[in-house]
Amino acid sequence: MKNHVWRPLYLVLGFIALFLVIRHFLVPKDFGVHGKNFTYGFHRAGNIQEWQAVPIKYHGRESCNECHPENVAANASSKHAPIQCENCHGPAMNHPDSPEKLPIDTSRELCLRCHGALSTPGSQRSRIKGIAPDSHNPGTPCTDCHNPHKPDLEGIR
Repeated sequence: MKNHVWRPLYLVLGFIALFLVIRHFLVPKDFGVHGKNFTYGFHRAGNIQEWQAVPIKYHGRESCNECHPENVAANASSKHAPIQCENCHGPAMNHPDSPEKLPIDTSRELCLRCHGALSTPGSQRSRIKGIAPDSHNPGTPCTDCHNPHKPDLEGIR
């Protein structure tokens, strides 16, 4: 073969060798230690400890039930039962120590994330009762009329 074929071939082989050398130094030693049966080898054993060191921000409804059983029970019997408390009250990371009281988002925008009317029939989200925000008490927070733990009009504040 002529030189015009060998030179590009050597160049490609050189890039492959350079890639393998760089990869050897950059890829952690514990990468792929579980073999091909565990996420196809794309896992680092040290990652488990790193994730365990991350503080938990969201605790879930069970944690709220310890101090607020009446609110959890009210929510469980309402149409908002599938929604976790922290969706509206924010993450309970260190609650009740810091903050002592969780901030409650009573903004209209929070409610409209789910209850803004959609024009997409057939989607799962379209089964949620929606309102026309421009004509349904515009500018008024939803919590002025609706109790989020009992959102029906019977639960008017």
